[in-house]
Order: sequence, then structure tokens, then C-alpha cells
Amino acid sequence: MITVHNLSKTYHQNRAVDDISFTLSTGKCIALLGPNGAGKTTALRMMAGLISPSSGTVEMLGKHSGDIRAHIGYLPQHPHFHSWMTGREFLMYAGKLAHLSKKEAGVRADQLLTRVGIFEVRNRRISKYSGGMKQRLGIAQALIHQPEVLMLDEPVSALDPIGRRDVLNLMEELKKETTILYSTHILNDAEESSDEILLMHEGKIVESGSLSSLKARHKVDKISLQFAYDPDTYRQKLDQLEVVTRTEINKEILDVYVTDQVRAREVILNLALREHWPLLRFEMGRTTLEDLFMKVVQSYAVADRIQ
Repeated sequence: MITVHNLSKTYHQNRAVDDISFTLSTGKCIALLGPNGAGKTTALRMMAGLISPSSGTVEMLGKHSGDIRAHIGYLPQHPHFHSWMTGREFLMYAGKLAHLSKKEAGVRADQLLTRVGIFEVRNRRISKYSGGMKQRLGIAQALIHQPEVLMLDEPVSALDPIGRRDVLNLMEELKKETTILYSTHILNDAEESSDEILLMHEGKIVESGSLSSLKARHKVDKISLQFAYDPDTYRQKLDQLEVVTRTEINKEILDVYVTDQVRAREVILNLALREHWPLLRFEMGRTTLEDLFMKVVQSYAVADRIQ
């Protein structure tokens, strides 16, 4: 769908995006992950044609020349609305900017207001909309001209849990008919809704691929334990085992990082049975996106210090 070749952007000798290359697959939902300041927004704005790259190209459907903005729908992190307009008026306004006739804009506006779940408030002024309703309206605006690629910059970061869930469910529906690229630093959302991952760190794409392939590549040898009581006592005993490299407690879950999962399972289960540990949960080797993210970012931080 879209191919990015050696894309870079420099501001006052600061390289915000540093020679990135990747391809977006048709009909996929792709998460552009990275901490704040990684270059996600700058990369999206270049791909959407809102700012010019310092170097590199963005090609769509193999066609290098021509303005590709007509094929892209874009929602910025902080969308601006004319608050005195109603939701329907704003969508018709956006449709006319996209060269739709008044009739076409009206039909598309009603279709999209229904699709994103705010048709009932179409004649309410936007100043009266909740944050979740505004995000839905913003997504409708990005879809008004039926783009082939939808780009969303941090679409759920400012929403409450209900609004966040609504937008994630909407994205799940939309990926059936269009390619979606969205930036986020919320790892749980990316793990739930993405088919593929692009991981940015200090302006570079440091990892890319399907979530399953990335987890396999960065598999963490870990066993997660949950106890009926305070896990700290059992943590001290596990720290003494030869097969254990380190332990961490996260929200009452004791994560045990080991050198050999098969052997560690046998050793830990034997110890738990012998001492009658009050185990509620014993889970083998589930690598989360957070595990993957921290492993990759920390490895690059170590490499930077060595250099």
C-alpha cells in the first residue's frame, strides 16, 4: 500500500526522524510504537504530506510521482474543530474541502456519523461533544473522502476508559475496509488491536513485523506466579535458585526470569509442592509487548553507551 524509503527529517541539526524505511501492508492495522519524542508524529506528518522530508520518499501503490494526499485520511493527536459548527456541518465542510459535491458530502456525512456512532447528536454543536465523541468525529472527518490509508496520531491517549474502548472497537471494524497506521505509546492497546508493529526509538525504526514474529524473536524466558498471600517471601527463595536470573513483582504477579524454562519449571514446581506454596497461577513464558519493548529499547541504550 505505502512504501517509505530512507525517510529523514532534521530540525536545527536535530534529526527527529533518522533514515527510516518500511512498507505498509494492505488491509492491516499497524501500530507505530515508541516513547514520547521517538519521532512518531513527525513520521506520520511526512507520510501524510503535511510536512516535507529532509530526505527520502513516500510511495503509494508503487507510484513515485504525484500527490498521494487524496488517498490518505489523517487525524492529528490534537484535532481542531470549529466548535460553533454541528457535527454534520463539520463533516460536510470537510467533504467539500475534499472536492465532494454538496449532495455527496451530505450522504457521506450521514453514513459516517452512523458508522462512528454519533448520528443521534449530528445536529449538536461540537462544543457540547465529549472527548470520545470528538475523536469519533475526527475519525469520520479522516474517512470522508474514502481514503485507502487511515493515519491516526495517538487516537486514544487523551480519552477516558470508555471512550478509549469505543475508539479501539471502531478501529477493529475499520481495518476490514482500509489500511490503518496509528501511533501510540500505550502498549496494551497496540498488543490488543494491531496486526503489525513498527517500533521507533530516537528517530529510528528498530524493530518491525507481526506481533507474533516479534515475540518469538525476542522471547523472554519467564515464569509468572501468583500467590494467595504476599509474594515477597517466595521471591527471596526463588532468587537463591541457580536457574533464576532475576525476579520482579508487578501488581501481585511475581515474574521469574530464568536461564532454562523447562528445567526452571521442574525446579520451581517441586519447591512449591514440597513447601505447600499457596499458588493461584503458574504461567509459562508469555512474552508481552512491554517485555519486548523494554528489551529492545534497553539493548539500544546499552549500545549507545558503548559507542
